[in-house]
Amino acid sequence: MTVLFWVVKVLTTGMGETTSDFLVRSIDPVVAVGIGAALFALALTLQFRADRYRPLVYWLTVVAVSVFGTMAADVTHIVLGVPYLVSSIVFGAVLVLVFSLWHRSEGTLSIHSITSRRRELFYWAAVIVTFALGTAVGDLTATTLHLGYFVSGLLFAVVIAIPAVAFRLRRFGPIFAFWFAYVATRPLGASFADWMGVSHARGGLGWGTGPVSVVLALLIAAGIAVIAATERRRRLAAVDS
Repeated sequence: MTVLFWVVKVLTTGMGETTSDFLVRSIDPVVAVGIGAALFALALTLQFRADRYRPLVYWLTVVAVSVFGTMAADVTHIVLGVPYLVSSIVFGAVLVLVFSLWHRSEGTLSIHSITSRRRELFYWAAVIVTFALGTAVGDLTATTLHLGYFVSGLLFAVVIAIPAVAFRLRRFGPIFAFWFAYVATRPLGASFADWMGVSHARGGLGWGTGPVSVVLALLIAAGIAVIAATERRRRLAAVDS
């Protein structure tokens, strides 16, 4: 289940990237951002109304955050003209601020301690910023530093292995390792998704952002189905015991 969680998480980051790109290039960008914001608001409302962890609602919210977080980072660069380096630093500072306020208020950043509405608000605030930060950092390495999308994907595949190895060697605690990896999933998934979707002229495979989004959505749906079935079996086993 742990492996499946991270696989689905990376898939959602890739889908968020390509879906955002597809929408803003297919329809009016203002309308596209409005759709992304509406989806985000709806998913977050459903999540807050859920009486317990519900895989479908949770992952719908993650997908919505992925799309909207991508749009937020892209608007910062394309519309406001903020360089990716600057936006990466700003989003990084905002994430540190969110974690600081969260820890000062609750005394922990553990996802296993999210048992109140306030902690859930802190959690989703952190998730939103990690997506915006990851988008900016991924675009920074791929375009500003001219590494390209594929090489950027390989780079972040190495980066995300750092917390896994450090945790096993007991160099990182579980909370720090989790959030380190969580941030890294964004540029990892987005870089490979961009590589598959963008044109050959931009160093990609040219499959198109629309088709890539559809394939990723199907894979995510399959992963969520497995997660939901496993969660259902776990609850039934707990009741029987």
